Amino acid sequence: MIPVTTFAGRTVAVFGMARSGLAAARALIAGGATVACWDDGERGRASASVARLPLVDLREADWSRFAALVLAPGVPLTHPEPHWAVKRARAAGVEVIGDTELFFRELALLPEASRPKTIAITGTNGKSTTTALAAHLLSSASTQVEMGGNIGEAVLGLHGLNEVDVYVLELSSYQIDLTPTLAPDVGILLNLSPDHLDRHGTMEHYSEVKERLIVGSKTAIVGLDDHWCREIALRRLANKRETLGIHIIEDATRPADAVSDAELTVFKKAGGQVILANANDEIWLDGGEELAELRGIPTLKGAHNAQNAAAAICAARQLGLTSNRIDFRLTSFASDYYPQALRRLRSYPGLHHRMELLGSVGDVAFVNDSKATNADSTAKALNSFGAGLHWILGGKAKDGGIESLTGFFGGVAHAYLIGEASDTFAKTLAAHGVLFTRCGTLARAVDEANQNAAPGPATVLLSPACASFDQFKDFEDRGDQFRKFVQALPGFVPYGAKAQ
Repeated sequence: MIPVTTFAGRTVAVFGMARSGLAAARALIAGGATVACWDDGERGRASASVARLPLVDLREADWSRFAALVLAPGVPLTHPEPHWAVKRARAAGVEVIGDTELFFRELALLPEASRPKTIAITGTNGKSTTTALAAHLLSSASTQVEMGGNIGEAVLGLHGLNEVDVYVLELSSYQIDLTPTLAPDVGILLNLSPDHLDRHGTMEHYSEVKERLIVGSKTAIVGLDDHWCREIALRRLANKRETLGIHIIEDATRPADAVSDAELTVFKKAGGQVILANANDEIWLDGGEELAELRGIPTLKGAHNAQNAAAAICAARQLGLTSNRIDFRLTSFASDYYPQALRRLRSYPGLHHRMELLGSVGDVAFVNDSKATNADSTAKALNSFGAGLHWILGGKAKDGGIESLTGFFGGVAHAYLIGEASDTFAKTLAAHGVLFTRCGTLARAVDEANQNAAPGPATVLLSPACASFDQFKDFEDRGDQFRKFVQALPGFVPYGAKAQ
Protein backbone atom coordinates (compact mmCIF):
# COMPACT_ATOMS: atom_id res chain seq x y z
CA MET A 1 0.00 0.00 0.00
CA ILE A 2 1.04 3.62 -0.65
CA PRO A 3 -0.20 5.74 2.31
CA VAL A 4 -1.67 9.06 1.14
CA THR A 5 -0.54 11.83 3.49
CA THR A 6 -1.67 14.83 1.44
CA PHE A 7 -5.10 14.81 3.13
CA ALA A 8 -3.93 14.02 6.65
CA GLY A 9 -6.27 15.48 9.24
CA ARG A 10 -9.04 16.15 6.72
CA THR A 11 -12.15 14.28 5.59
CA VAL A 12 -12.38 12.87 2.06
CA ALA A 13 -15.45 11.42 0.34
CA VAL A 14 -14.71 8.25 -1.64
CA PHE A 15 -17.37 7.14 -4.12
CA GLY A 16 -17.28 3.74 -5.82
CA MET A 17 -16.27 0.75 -3.73
CA ALA A 18 -14.63 -1.46 -6.32
CA ARG A 19 -10.90 -2.16 -6.65
CA SER A 20 -9.59 1.41 -6.90
CA GLY A 21 -12.04 2.92 -4.42
CA LEU A 22 -11.27 0.38 -1.71
CA ALA A 23 -7.51 0.87 -2.21
CA ALA A 24 -7.90 4.68 -2.12
CA ALA A 25 -9.91 4.58 1.10
CA ARG A 26 -7.34 2.35 2.82
CA ALA A 27 -4.45 4.52 1.61
CA LEU A 28 -6.12 7.72 2.83
CA ILE A 29 -6.77 6.24 6.27
CA ALA A 30 -3.16 4.99 6.45
CA GLY A 31 -2.01 8.53 5.71
CA GLY A 32 -4.07 10.11 8.47
CA ALA A 33 -7.27 11.15 6.70
CA THR A 34 -10.88 10.41 7.63
CA VAL A 35 -12.95 8.88 4.83
CA ALA A 36 -16.63 8.76 4.03
CA CYS A 37 -17.26 5.86 1.64
CA TRP A 38 -20.32 5.22 -0.50
CA ASP A 39 -21.52 3.31 -3.54
CA ASP A 40 -24.82 3.26 -5.40
CA GLY A 41 -24.83 -0.55 -5.44
CA GLU A 42 -25.40 -2.93 -2.55
CA ARG A 43 -22.42 -5.04 -3.66
CA GLY A 44 -20.07 -2.07 -3.40
CA ARG A 45 -21.36 -1.06 0.01
CA ALA A 46 -21.03 -4.67 1.17
CA SER A 47 -17.38 -4.69 0.00
CA ALA A 48 -16.72 -1.56 2.05
CA SER A 49 -18.35 -3.13 5.11
CA VAL A 50 -16.27 -6.29 4.76
CA ALA A 51 -13.15 -4.08 4.55
CA ARG A 52 -14.33 -2.24 7.69
CA LEU A 53 -14.45 1.09 5.91
CA PRO A 54 -16.87 3.76 7.22
CA LEU A 55 -20.00 4.05 5.09
CA VAL A 56 -21.65 7.48 4.86
CA ASP A 57 -24.68 8.07 2.63
CA LEU A 58 -23.26 10.86 0.48
CA ARG A 59 -26.75 11.75 -0.75
CA GLU A 60 -27.53 13.04 2.75
CA ALA A 61 -24.06 14.22 3.76
CA ASP A 62 -22.85 17.74 4.53
CA TRP A 63 -20.45 18.29 1.65
CA SER A 64 -18.92 21.40 3.23
CA ARG A 65 -16.84 19.09 5.46
CA PHE A 66 -15.15 17.25 2.59
CA ALA A 67 -11.72 18.28 1.34
CA ALA A 68 -12.13 16.26 -1.89
CA LEU A 69 -14.21 13.64 -3.66
CA VAL A 70 -12.17 10.66 -4.81
CA LEU A 71 -14.23 9.20 -7.63
CA ALA A 72 -13.92 5.68 -9.04
CA PRO A 73 -12.90 5.89 -12.71
CA GLY A 74 -15.99 4.03 -13.93
CA VAL A 75 -18.36 6.71 -12.57
CA PRO A 76 -19.44 9.34 -15.17
CA LEU A 77 -17.58 12.63 -14.78
CA THR A 78 -18.96 14.56 -17.77
CA HIS A 79 -20.98 12.36 -20.15
CA PRO A 80 -23.71 11.46 -20.72
CA GLU A 81 -24.06 13.70 -17.65
CA PRO A 82 -22.10 14.06 -14.42
CA HIS A 83 -22.98 11.56 -11.71
CA TRP A 84 -25.02 12.98 -8.82
CA ALA A 85 -21.98 12.77 -6.51
CA VAL A 86 -20.00 14.90 -8.97
CA LYS A 87 -22.80 17.45 -9.08
CA ARG A 88 -22.96 17.60 -5.28
CA ALA A 89 -19.18 18.03 -5.06
CA ARG A 90 -19.06 20.82 -7.63
CA ALA A 91 -21.97 22.63 -6.02
CA ALA A 92 -20.03 22.61 -2.73
CA GLY A 93 -16.75 23.67 -4.34
CA VAL A 94 -15.14 20.29 -3.61
CA GLU A 95 -12.48 19.10 -6.03
CA VAL A 96 -13.14 15.81 -7.86
CA ILE A 97 -10.10 13.60 -8.35
CA GLY A 98 -9.15 9.93 -8.71
CA ASP A 99 -6.81 7.48 -7.03
CA THR A 100 -4.07 8.12 -9.62
CA GLU A 101 -4.11 11.81 -8.69
CA LEU A 102 -3.52 10.83 -5.07
CA PHE A 103 -0.52 8.78 -6.21
CA PHE A 104 1.09 11.61 -8.20
CA ARG A 105 0.53 14.13 -5.40
CA GLU A 106 2.23 11.79 -2.95
CA LEU A 107 5.08 11.22 -5.42
CA ALA A 108 5.60 14.98 -5.78
CA LEU A 109 6.34 15.29 -2.04
CA LEU A 110 9.62 13.37 -2.49
CA PRO A 111 12.89 15.03 -3.58
CA GLU A 112 13.31 14.44 -7.29
CA ALA A 113 16.65 12.69 -6.82
CA SER A 114 15.11 9.97 -4.65
CA ARG A 115 11.74 9.78 -6.40
CA PRO A 116 10.81 6.49 -8.11
CA LYS A 117 10.57 6.70 -11.89
CA THR A 118 7.18 6.42 -13.58
CA ILE A 119 6.09 5.17 -16.98
CA ALA A 120 2.44 5.81 -17.86
CA ILE A 121 0.84 4.16 -20.89
CA THR A 122 -2.43 4.94 -22.62
CA GLY A 123 -4.09 4.55 -26.03
CA THR A 124 -7.20 2.97 -27.45
CA ASN A 125 -5.49 -0.39 -28.07
CA GLY A 126 -2.31 -2.10 -26.96
CA LYS A 127 -1.79 -0.38 -23.62
CA SER A 128 -2.04 -3.54 -21.49
CA THR A 129 0.54 -5.40 -23.60
CA THR A 130 2.89 -2.41 -23.62
CA THR A 131 2.55 -1.99 -19.85
CA ALA A 132 3.24 -5.64 -19.11
CA LEU A 133 6.14 -5.78 -21.57
CA ALA A 134 7.80 -2.62 -20.20
CA ALA A 135 7.61 -4.06 -16.68
CA HIS A 136 9.01 -7.37 -17.95
CA LEU A 137 11.96 -5.66 -19.65
CA LEU A 138 12.80 -3.51 -16.66
CA SER A 139 12.96 -6.51 -14.40
CA SER A 140 16.08 -7.58 -16.33
CA ALA A 141 17.88 -4.52 -14.95
CA SER A 142 17.58 -5.74 -11.35
CA THR A 143 15.09 -2.96 -10.72
CA GLN A 144 12.18 -3.20 -8.31
CA VAL A 145 9.27 -2.76 -10.67
CA GLU A 146 5.60 -2.38 -9.76
CA MET A 147 2.88 -2.60 -12.42
CA GLY A 148 -0.71 -1.49 -11.93
CA GLY A 149 -3.37 1.13 -12.52
CA ASN A 150 -5.86 -0.05 -15.11
CA ILE A 151 -4.17 -3.46 -15.15
CA GLY A 152 -3.67 -5.71 -12.14
CA GLU A 153 -3.49 -3.91 -8.79
CA ALA A 154 -4.95 -0.43 -8.21
CA VAL A 155 -2.14 2.11 -8.08
CA LEU A 156 -2.47 2.83 -4.35
CA GLY A 157 -2.38 -0.87 -3.60
CA LEU A 158 1.16 -1.19 -4.99
CA HIS A 159 4.27 -1.35 -2.82
CA GLY A 160 5.28 1.91 -1.13
CA LEU A 161 7.34 4.67 -2.70
CA ASN A 162 10.47 3.82 -0.71
CA GLU A 163 10.39 0.21 -1.92
CA VAL A 164 10.15 0.73 -5.69
CA ASP A 165 12.50 1.86 -8.47
CA VAL A 166 9.94 2.12 -11.29
CA TYR A 167 6.16 2.23 -11.43
CA VAL A 168 4.71 1.13 -14.79
CA LEU A 169 1.10 2.26 -14.99
CA GLU A 170 -1.60 1.57 -17.54
CA LEU A 171 -4.06 4.48 -17.51
CA SER A 172 -7.48 4.62 -19.13
CA SER A 173 -9.05 7.86 -20.32
CA TYR A 174 -11.33 7.67 -17.27
CA GLN A 175 -8.31 7.69 -14.94
CA ILE A 176 -6.52 10.46 -16.84
CA ASP A 177 -9.67 12.58 -16.63
CA LEU A 178 -9.38 12.45 -12.83
CA THR A 179 -5.62 13.17 -12.63
CA PRO A 180 -4.93 16.90 -13.15
CA THR A 181 -1.28 16.73 -11.95
CA LEU A 182 -0.37 13.68 -14.05
CA ALA A 183 3.39 13.96 -14.72
CA PRO A 184 5.16 10.67 -15.49
CA ASP A 185 8.83 10.50 -16.43
CA VAL A 186 7.84 8.72 -19.65
CA GLY A 187 4.38 8.96 -21.16
CA ILE A 188 3.24 6.66 -23.96
CA LEU A 189 0.27 7.29 -26.26
CA LEU A 190 0.01 4.36 -28.67
CA ASN A 191 -2.98 5.16 -30.87
CA LEU A 192 -6.44 6.71 -30.90
CA SER A 193 -9.64 5.52 -32.56
CA PRO A 194 -13.30 6.05 -31.59
CA ASP A 195 -14.00 4.38 -28.24
CA HIS A 196 -15.80 5.25 -24.99
CA LEU A 197 -17.62 8.07 -26.76
CA ASP A 198 -20.62 7.41 -24.53
CA ARG A 199 -18.36 8.58 -21.68
CA HIS A 200 -16.53 11.42 -23.46
CA GLY A 201 -19.18 12.67 -25.89
CA THR A 202 -16.99 13.34 -28.92
CA MET A 203 -13.76 12.06 -30.41
CA GLU A 204 -12.30 15.52 -29.88
CA HIS A 205 -12.93 15.35 -26.14
CA TYR A 206 -11.67 11.77 -25.93
CA SER A 207 -8.45 12.84 -27.69
CA GLU A 208 -8.06 15.91 -25.46
CA VAL A 209 -8.28 13.73 -22.34
CA LYS A 210 -5.67 11.30 -23.65
CA GLU A 211 -3.36 14.19 -24.58
CA ARG A 212 -3.12 15.25 -20.93
CA LEU A 213 -0.84 12.27 -20.26
CA ILE A 214 1.52 13.46 -22.99
CA VAL A 215 1.43 17.12 -21.93
CA GLY A 216 2.62 16.27 -18.42
CA SER A 217 5.34 13.78 -19.39
CA LYS A 218 9.06 14.58 -19.29
CA THR A 219 9.56 12.37 -22.34
CA ALA A 220 6.73 11.32 -24.67
CA ILE A 221 6.50 8.30 -26.96
CA VAL A 222 3.64 8.65 -29.45
CA GLY A 223 2.33 6.47 -32.27
CA LEU A 224 2.29 8.48 -35.48
CA ASP A 225 -0.08 6.39 -37.58
CA ASP A 226 -3.36 8.11 -36.83
CA HIS A 227 -4.33 11.74 -37.22
CA TRP A 228 -5.17 12.34 -33.57
CA CYS A 229 -1.87 11.10 -32.17
CA ARG A 230 0.17 12.78 -34.88
CA GLU A 231 -1.35 16.17 -34.07
CA ILE A 232 -0.69 15.61 -30.36
CA ALA A 233 2.97 14.79 -31.10
CA LEU A 234 3.41 17.89 -33.26
CA ARG A 235 1.85 20.14 -30.62
CA ARG A 236 4.30 18.77 -28.08
CA LEU A 237 7.26 19.34 -30.40
CA ALA A 238 6.08 22.91 -30.98
CA ASN A 239 6.70 23.42 -27.25
CA LYS A 240 10.26 22.00 -27.60
CA ARG A 241 9.48 18.87 -25.56
CA GLU A 242 11.34 15.58 -26.10
CA THR A 243 9.17 13.34 -28.28
CA LEU A 244 9.74 9.95 -29.91
CA GLY A 245 7.38 8.86 -32.66
CA ILE A 246 6.65 5.24 -33.61
CA HIS A 247 5.77 4.51 -37.24
CA ILE A 248 4.49 1.13 -38.43
CA ILE A 249 5.25 0.30 -42.05
CA GLU A 250 4.08 -2.50 -44.36
CA ASP A 251 0.95 -3.20 -42.30
CA ALA A 252 -2.55 -3.81 -43.67
CA THR A 253 -4.14 -2.28 -40.56
CA ARG A 254 -2.70 1.17 -41.19
CA PRO A 255 -5.53 3.73 -41.29
CA ALA A 256 -6.20 5.83 -44.37
CA ASP A 257 -4.63 8.85 -42.66
CA ALA A 258 -1.43 7.05 -41.62
CA VAL A 259 1.65 9.25 -41.55
CA SER A 260 3.22 10.08 -44.92
CA ASP A 261 6.91 10.47 -45.71
CA ALA A 262 6.38 14.23 -45.89
CA GLU A 263 4.79 14.27 -42.44
CA LEU A 264 7.63 12.17 -41.03
CA THR A 265 10.06 14.76 -42.39
CA VAL A 266 8.09 17.53 -40.66
CA PHE A 267 8.15 15.55 -37.41
CA LYS A 268 11.91 15.02 -37.59
CA LYS A 269 12.65 18.62 -38.54
CA ALA A 270 10.67 19.71 -35.50
CA GLY A 271 13.06 17.71 -33.31
CA GLY A 272 11.25 14.39 -33.04
CA GLN A 273 13.03 11.05 -33.19
CA VAL A 274 11.40 8.26 -35.21
CA ILE A 275 11.29 4.58 -34.26
CA LEU A 276 10.24 2.22 -37.07
CA ALA A 277 8.41 -1.10 -36.76
CA ASN A 278 7.19 -3.35 -39.52
CA ALA A 279 5.19 -6.44 -40.31
CA ASN A 280 8.42 -8.45 -40.54
CA ASP A 281 8.74 -8.07 -36.75
CA GLU A 282 11.73 -5.73 -36.83
CA ILE A 283 12.19 -2.56 -34.78
CA TRP A 284 14.89 -0.02 -35.52
CA LEU A 285 15.89 3.62 -35.12
CA ASP A 286 15.31 5.78 -38.17
CA GLY A 287 19.07 6.05 -38.54
CA GLY A 288 19.25 2.31 -39.21
CA GLU A 289 20.25 0.73 -35.90
CA GLU A 290 18.16 -2.34 -35.10
CA LEU A 291 16.61 -2.37 -31.63
CA ALA A 292 14.84 -5.71 -31.60
CA GLU A 293 13.81 -8.76 -33.59
CA LEU A 294 10.41 -10.21 -32.70
CA ARG A 295 10.18 -13.01 -35.24
CA GLY A 296 9.21 -16.31 -33.65
CA ILE A 297 7.84 -14.81 -30.42
CA PRO A 298 4.21 -16.02 -30.32
CA THR A 299 3.21 -13.57 -27.59
CA LEU A 300 4.32 -10.61 -29.74
CA LYS A 301 2.78 -11.62 -33.04
CA GLY A 302 1.74 -8.95 -35.55
CA ALA A 303 2.79 -5.43 -36.49
CA HIS A 304 0.63 -3.94 -33.73
CA ASN A 305 2.78 -5.80 -31.21
CA ALA A 306 5.87 -4.42 -32.93
CA GLN A 307 4.48 -0.98 -32.04
CA ASN A 308 3.84 -2.11 -28.47
CA ALA A 309 7.34 -3.57 -28.16
CA ALA A 310 8.97 -0.49 -29.66
CA ALA A 311 7.20 1.71 -27.12
CA ALA A 312 8.15 -0.54 -24.21
CA ILE A 313 11.82 -0.77 -25.25
CA CYS A 314 12.15 2.97 -25.74
CA ALA A 315 10.40 3.76 -22.46
CA ALA A 316 12.78 1.52 -20.56
CA ARG A 317 15.80 3.03 -22.28
CA GLN A 318 14.69 6.58 -21.58
CA LEU A 319 14.68 6.25 -17.81
CA GLY A 320 18.37 6.75 -17.14
CA LEU A 321 18.43 4.74 -13.92
CA THR A 322 21.06 5.26 -11.22
CA SER A 323 24.69 4.36 -11.80
CA ASN A 324 24.52 0.93 -10.18
CA ARG A 325 21.70 -0.04 -12.51
CA ILE A 326 21.28 -0.35 -16.26
CA ASP A 327 21.16 2.87 -18.28
CA PHE A 328 18.53 2.43 -20.98
CA ARG A 329 18.69 5.94 -22.43
CA LEU A 330 18.72 6.23 -26.21
CA THR A 331 21.96 8.22 -25.93
CA SER A 332 23.72 5.29 -24.22
CA PHE A 333 24.30 1.98 -25.98
CA ALA A 334 27.33 0.72 -24.04
CA SER A 335 25.62 -1.14 -21.21
CA ASP A 336 26.31 -4.85 -21.06
CA TYR A 337 22.83 -5.29 -19.64
CA TYR A 338 21.03 -4.01 -22.72
CA PRO A 339 21.33 -7.24 -24.76
CA GLN A 340 20.05 -9.13 -21.71
CA ALA A 341 17.00 -6.89 -21.63
CA LEU A 342 16.29 -7.50 -25.30
CA ARG A 343 16.64 -11.25 -24.80
CA ARG A 344 13.85 -10.98 -22.26
CA LEU A 345 11.51 -10.21 -25.13
CA ARG A 346 11.60 -13.91 -25.94
CA SER A 347 10.55 -14.84 -22.41
CA TYR A 348 7.60 -12.44 -22.36
CA PRO A 349 4.61 -14.63 -21.37
CA GLY A 350 1.94 -12.44 -22.91
CA LEU A 351 -1.37 -11.37 -21.42
CA HIS A 352 -4.48 -13.35 -20.71
CA HIS A 353 -7.24 -12.49 -23.19
CA ARG A 354 -4.97 -10.65 -25.66
CA MET A 355 -3.83 -12.85 -28.56
CA GLU A 356 -3.38 -15.60 -25.98
CA LEU A 357 -2.53 -18.96 -27.56
CA LEU A 358 -4.42 -21.45 -25.42
CA GLY A 359 -3.38 -24.64 -27.21
CA SER A 360 -4.66 -26.91 -29.93
CA VAL A 361 -6.81 -29.85 -30.91
CA GLY A 362 -4.78 -31.68 -33.50
CA ASP A 363 -3.77 -29.06 -36.07
CA VAL A 364 -6.39 -26.54 -34.95
CA ALA A 365 -5.03 -23.76 -32.72
CA PHE A 366 -7.25 -21.74 -30.36
CA VAL A 367 -6.50 -18.07 -29.63
CA ASN A 368 -8.19 -15.99 -26.92
CA ASP A 369 -8.44 -12.34 -27.91
CA SER A 370 -11.41 -11.47 -25.70
CA LYS A 371 -9.82 -8.11 -24.85
CA ALA A 372 -10.61 -6.97 -28.40
CA THR A 373 -13.70 -4.98 -27.46
CA ASN A 374 -13.73 -2.79 -30.58
CA ALA A 375 -13.19 -3.21 -34.31
CA ASP A 376 -9.80 -1.50 -34.36
CA SER A 377 -8.41 -3.98 -31.83
CA THR A 378 -9.87 -6.93 -33.75
CA ALA A 379 -8.26 -5.60 -36.95
CA LYS A 380 -4.87 -6.13 -35.33
CA ALA A 381 -5.76 -9.75 -34.57
CA LEU A 382 -7.19 -10.51 -38.02
CA ASN A 383 -4.09 -9.04 -39.62
CA SER A 384 -1.87 -11.43 -37.65
CA PHE A 385 -3.19 -14.61 -39.27
CA GLY A 386 -3.27 -15.98 -42.78
CA ALA A 387 -6.22 -17.37 -44.72
CA GLY A 388 -8.54 -20.03 -43.35
CA LEU A 389 -9.36 -18.30 -40.07
CA HIS A 390 -12.36 -19.41 -38.00
CA TRP A 391 -13.52 -16.24 -36.25
CA ILE A 392 -15.83 -15.99 -33.22
CA LEU A 393 -17.26 -12.50 -32.81
CA GLY A 394 -20.17 -10.57 -31.36
CA GLY A 395 -21.49 -9.13 -28.15
CA LYS A 396 -22.61 -5.60 -27.37
CA ALA A 397 -21.64 -3.70 -30.52
CA LYS A 398 -19.69 -0.43 -30.62
CA ASP A 399 -20.43 2.40 -33.05
CA GLY A 400 -19.61 1.41 -36.62
CA GLY A 401 -19.91 -2.31 -36.00
CA ILE A 402 -17.49 -4.34 -38.12
CA GLU A 403 -17.71 -2.31 -41.35
CA SER A 404 -14.09 -1.21 -40.93
CA LEU A 405 -12.97 -4.88 -40.94
CA THR A 406 -14.23 -5.79 -44.41
CA GLY A 407 -10.70 -5.64 -45.84
CA PHE A 408 -9.81 -8.68 -43.71
CA PHE A 409 -12.85 -10.80 -44.62
CA GLY A 410 -10.93 -12.58 -47.38
CA GLY A 411 -8.92 -14.46 -44.75
CA VAL A 412 -12.00 -15.68 -42.86
CA ALA A 413 -13.07 -19.23 -43.69
CA HIS A 414 -16.09 -19.10 -41.38
CA ALA A 415 -17.50 -16.73 -38.77
CA TYR A 416 -19.47 -17.65 -35.64
CA LEU A 417 -21.81 -15.02 -34.22
CA ILE A 418 -22.71 -14.62 -30.55
CA GLY A 419 -24.64 -12.08 -28.52
CA GLU A 420 -26.68 -8.96 -29.27
CA ALA A 421 -24.76 -7.94 -32.38
CA SER A 422 -25.55 -11.17 -34.27
CA ASP A 423 -28.26 -9.73 -36.55
CA THR A 424 -26.29 -6.60 -37.45
CA PHE A 425 -23.04 -8.47 -38.02
CA ALA A 426 -24.80 -11.17 -40.05
CA LYS A 427 -25.92 -8.54 -42.56
CA THR A 428 -22.38 -7.20 -42.92
CA LEU A 429 -20.87 -10.66 -43.35
CA ALA A 430 -23.54 -11.75 -45.85
CA ALA A 431 -23.04 -8.59 -47.91
CA HIS A 432 -19.37 -9.55 -48.35
CA GLY A 433 -19.87 -13.26 -48.99
CA VAL A 434 -18.46 -14.52 -45.66
CA LEU A 435 -19.81 -17.86 -44.47
CA PHE A 436 -21.22 -17.60 -40.95
CA THR A 437 -23.26 -19.44 -38.33
CA ARG A 438 -25.52 -17.77 -35.78
CA CYS A 439 -24.47 -19.55 -32.61
CA GLY A 440 -25.98 -17.35 -29.94
CA THR A 441 -23.78 -18.64 -27.15
CA LEU A 442 -20.02 -18.88 -26.86
CA ALA A 443 -20.19 -22.56 -25.92
CA ARG A 444 -21.93 -23.43 -29.17
CA ALA A 445 -19.55 -21.22 -31.16
CA VAL A 446 -16.55 -23.13 -29.79
CA ASP A 447 -18.12 -26.49 -30.68
CA GLU A 448 -19.11 -25.36 -34.19
CA ALA A 449 -15.70 -23.83 -34.89
CA ASN A 450 -13.88 -26.92 -33.66
CA GLN A 451 -15.92 -29.17 -35.95
CA ASN A 452 -15.61 -26.94 -39.03
CA ALA A 453 -11.89 -26.20 -38.61
CA ALA A 454 -10.83 -29.85 -38.27
CA PRO A 455 -8.62 -31.45 -39.35
CA GLY A 456 -6.69 -28.21 -39.92
CA PRO A 457 -4.23 -26.68 -40.02
CA ALA A 458 -6.40 -23.78 -38.94
CA THR A 459 -6.86 -21.21 -36.19
CA VAL A 460 -9.99 -20.55 -34.16
CA LEU A 461 -9.88 -16.96 -32.96
CA LEU A 462 -12.14 -15.36 -30.38
CA SER A 463 -11.83 -11.64 -31.19
CA PRO A 464 -15.32 -10.24 -30.58
CA ALA A 465 -14.97 -6.60 -31.73
CA CYS A 466 -17.63 -5.92 -29.08
CA ALA A 467 -18.14 -5.21 -25.43
CA SER A 468 -19.04 -8.26 -23.36
CA PHE A 469 -21.82 -6.94 -21.14
CA ASP A 470 -24.73 -8.56 -22.99
CA GLN A 471 -23.72 -12.06 -21.86
CA PHE A 472 -20.72 -11.73 -19.53
CA LYS A 473 -19.54 -9.75 -16.52
CA ASP A 474 -16.62 -8.31 -18.49
CA PHE A 475 -14.11 -9.26 -21.20
CA GLU A 476 -12.12 -11.29 -18.68
CA ASP A 477 -15.16 -13.38 -17.82
CA ARG A 478 -15.78 -13.89 -21.55
CA GLY A 479 -12.17 -14.99 -22.09
CA ASP A 480 -12.24 -17.28 -19.08
CA GLN A 481 -15.40 -18.95 -20.35
CA PHE A 482 -13.79 -19.39 -23.78
CA ARG A 483 -10.76 -21.01 -22.15
CA LYS A 484 -13.01 -23.37 -20.17
CA PHE A 485 -14.94 -24.45 -23.27
CA VAL A 486 -11.76 -24.96 -25.33
CA GLN A 487 -10.01 -26.94 -22.60
CA ALA A 488 -13.02 -29.27 -22.45
CA LEU A 489 -12.69 -30.24 -26.13
CA PRO A 490 -11.60 -33.87 -26.70
CA GLY A 491 -7.90 -34.03 -27.56
CA PHE A 492 -7.06 -30.51 -26.35
CA VAL A 493 -3.34 -29.95 -25.69
CA PRO A 494 -2.31 -26.75 -23.81
CA TYR A 495 0.25 -24.46 -25.42
CA GLY A 496 3.76 -25.57 -24.46
CA ALA A 497 2.71 -29.16 -23.65
CA LYS A 498 3.38 -32.13 -25.88
CA ALA A 499 0.59 -34.27 -27.25
CA GLN A 500 0.56 -37.79 -25.85
